Amino acid sequence: MIINLDYGGSKLEIDIPEKNLLSVIESRPIKPLARPQKTLIESMENPYGCDPLSVKLKGRKNVCIVISDSTRAAPTKTILEALLPQIEASGIKKDRITILIATGLHRPNLGEELEGLVGKEIAQSYNIVNHDAKDRQSCAHIGATKRGTPVIINKNFTEADFKILTGLIEPHFMAGFSGGRKAICPGISYMDMFRHFHGPAILESPKAAFGVLEANPFHEESTEIAKMAGVDFIVNTTINKDKQITGVFCGELEEAFLTGAQFCMEASRCFIEKEADIVITTGGGLPLDATLYQVVKGMVGAMPAVKKDGIIITAAECTEEIGSREFVEIVEQENDLDAFIEKIKNKDYFKIDQWELEEFVKARKKAKVYLYSGCLLASSYKIPPSTLTLINSVDEGLQKAFRELGSNATINVIPEGPYVIPVIKS
Repeated sequence: MIINLDYGGSKLEIDIPEKNLLSVIESRPIKPLARPQKTLIESMENPYGCDPLSVKLKGRKNVCIVISDSTRAAPTKTILEALLPQIEASGIKKDRITILIATGLHRPNLGEELEGLVGKEIAQSYNIVNHDAKDRQSCAHIGATKRGTPVIINKNFTEADFKILTGLIEPHFMAGFSGGRKAICPGISYMDMFRHFHGPAILESPKAAFGVLEANPFHEESTEIAKMAGVDFIVNTTINKDKQITGVFCGELEEAFLTGAQFCMEASRCFIEKEADIVITTGGGLPLDATLYQVVKGMVGAMPAVKKDGIIITAAECTEEIGSREFVEIVEQENDLDAFIEKIKNKDYFKIDQWELEEFVKARKKAKVYLYSGCLLASSYKIPPSTLTLINSVDEGLQKAFRELGSNATINVIPEGPYVIPVIKS
C-alpha cells in the first residue's frame, strides 16, 4: 500500500505490505474557512468570554501583539492583516503598536525569514521585536507562581497598555495543546523560568502529554503565568493538514483557548484498535521538522500507537539539522539515557534544552527509534547509537524492524506525525 508521509516541504512516498498494516492514523478532514480574513474580523467583534475587540480598545494608548516564531505553522501574516487594521481603526497609530515574536529559547527571526513570517509590508512598517530569553534587562519580574516559579516576562508586553496573544492551537506533547497561554510561557519568558516549568517535576507527570489539559501541571503553570502577566485578548486559529485555517477563536484568554482546544481535539484525535509492533511516523513536515529538536514531538506522539519494546521509524528532513548549540551538545554527549534522567532530577543541575532529550527518553523507553533524515545523514554530527539509529530510507528501517521483530510484525502509520493524537478504543 502506497502512503505519503509529510517530509519537509513535500511528501515522501513509502510502500507498506498490506498484510502487516493495522491502521493509517490520520486527523479528521476539516474544510478550510472560505474567507478566513472575514471570519477573523467577525470573531474579533463576536469573541468568546469578553467584549468585542473594538470596545476593549477604547481609550487604550499602545498595544503589544505577541506572535509565534518561524518554528510554528501559525498563519501569522493572515492574522496580522486582519488584526492590525482593527487596532488602527480604534485610533492607535502604527508607531504605538509593537509586534513581539515569542521565540522562547529559539533563535531570532530576521531578514527574509521575518518577511516570510509577517509579510514584507508589515515587516517594513511596524516595530517588530524578537524576544531574547537570555537578556535579563529586557524582562520584568512580576512575582511568583504557587509552585514557586519566578515570573519574569518581556517588558514590551508587561509595559503595554493593551496586550494581545496570537497563535496556533495544535496538539502539544507537554502542554496538551499549543496556543493561548503558551505565547507567554514559554514564548516571552526569561530563561531562568525554564528551570521550573520545563523541569522534571512538571514534565515527568503523565498528565503533561498530548491532548491533556485537565490536571496537566504544564498547562496549569503556563495559564497562571499568563494571567499574572495580563492578557486582554487572544486571536488563535486551528489549521488542517494542508496548513489552511479551519477555525478562529478570539476573546478571553481561557474561554477562547479552551473552545479552540476542544475543536482541535475533535479534529486531531484518531481512535485505533491496538498498538502495533512498528510505528512509522514523521516530524510533521515544515516548519516543524526543520530540526531534530522539534522532531522529538513526532516520536513522543507515536508512543500510544506502538507496543512496548517495539520500533518507531521517523521520517523528518531536518534542514537545520539537530537544533541549538546547547541541544547538539546534549545529544552528542549524553549516551547513557538512564544516567541522564537521574542527572536532571538533581535540582542543582540544569541545561538549556535538556527537556527535549527528556521527552525523547520517554519514547525511547517504550521503543527503539530509527530516524530517516537526508540532511542528518549528510552531516558530521555524531548521534550515539544508544539514542537513535540513523537509516538510509524508511524502507531500510522497515526491513531492519522485520528482521528484529519478525516478518509478521504489525504496522501503524502516522503520516502527519505530531499533529495527530492516537487513542486506543476502549
